[in-house]
Amino acid sequence: MAALDLLGRRWALRILWELLASPAGFRELQGRCDGMSASVLNTRLRELRQTAIVTLDAERRWALTPLGHELIDALFVLYRWSEKWAVRLSSADPSEARPKPERLTRKTPRSVADLS
Repeated sequence: MAALDLLGRRWALRILWELLASPAGFRELQGRCDGMSASVLNTRLRELRQTAIVTLDAERRWALTPLGHELIDALFVLYRWSEKWAVRLSSADPSEARPKPERLTRKTPRSVADLS
């Protein structure tokens, strides 16, 4: 869940997307991410670096690590699923497309013992 927490933070996915295109220096990356403040970018890059998803190369450019590329591959699987889901949702009878409220509630396990 820590990975989802990190990826759910503001601008994290956008930074990864921009670094997928090519490595970038701080100012260049900030320019690619319209409207992101320098402090937020600095914080996100620090968090992503601490988790070995991005690195700062010898030329002072930010880049995805091999682990970061693996993460992008996993996100593309989710993206492809969401595309199929969206098509299915848009073509379904609206009454069938909505999840039943009882299926939306799920207890979060408090420990590993609760999973069984």
